[in-house]
Amino acid sequence: MRKPATILLLTGLTASVCLWAQQPPPQKAPEQQSQPKDRVPSEPATTVRVDVNLVNVFVTVTDAHGAPIGGLAKENFVLKEDDHEQKIAVFDKESAVPLSIGLAIDTSLSTHHDLPLEQSSAKRFAHAILRPVDALSVYGFNEIVHESTPGFTSDLKRIDEGIDHIRSGAATALYDAIYLVSRALDHRKGRKVIVLITDGGDTYSKIDYKEAVRAAEEAEAIVYSIIIVPIENSAGRETGGEHALIQLSDDTGGKYYYATSTTQLDEAFRKISDELRTQYLLAYYPSQRTSLSEFRRIEVTVAGVPEAGGYRVRHRAGYYTVKSDF
Repeated sequence: MRKPATILLLTGLTASVCLWAQQPPPQKAPEQQSQPKDRVPSEPATTVRVDVNLVNVFVTVTDAHGAPIGGLAKENFVLKEDDHEQKIAVFDKESAVPLSIGLAIDTSLSTHHDLPLEQSSAKRFAHAILRPVDALSVYGFNEIVHESTPGFTSDLKRIDEGIDHIRSGAATALYDAIYLVSRALDHRKGRKVIVLITDGGDTYSKIDYKEAVRAAEEAEAIVYSIIIVPIENSAGRETGGEHALIQLSDDTGGKYYYATSTTQLDEAFRKISDELRTQYLLAYYPSQRTSLSEFRRIEVTVAGVPEAGGYRVRHRAGYYTVKSDF
């Protein structure tokens, strides 16, 4: 089974992603609002050099209770592509690599009551996680996706203002939001994360689930989904959408959380922060091609540690050898 990608979606965010002018728009791309003319995409001060043939794998290791495991060495990891072991060419503790975070908040009618709580928790998360080398962009999505900050920034005042300025709408273009945030992250360096806050429903997207997942995987984005459940076991819950978010998080190496209160929402953000500070970077040059498939499966395990049998290792399920035409 392919593992989840790392993206964190916040349902209720209305986000519009600036597409690069030199690239043609996708055939089914959703509508976007125009961006400020003076917007200049920013890049982290420190970057990880990426070779065309070098495959980056960001790995999270947790114990049986979900607590992140730090302090592992290169020799503790075994990495395989399509069942063939690969030589790890680059190893680094992920906490040293700059972060680019796309924070997407669902602002549809179904999340209207919880939006103020989501906004306050999102601010606390941004203040806790960001370093000067990191950057975050805020998106709100309902029937449209709107980028609420002037691109990716580490300026906490701009981020707070962006979170404050997202507005409620009627429908939910969840898959459009995932697609557009992934597009915005695609050209950035270092670790790329999508954090979604949503109730899991999609009622308006022009992009389908399969296209959204591929965009996240091609951007190498880790998706974290915080699923808002105002009423436990409510007959109106979109369980199909919840399952889609769970699978998306798994395929990208991220994780999903349920939240029914501000306390649980804050706890989900805290756990995401802890994981992002203890991730590892493994990179390798594929030694051979074993199939004609354009998707290569990746498997990472931990060895040489007495407790390794109880560890859970999360990372992206694989990568595409040919990228889509965006």
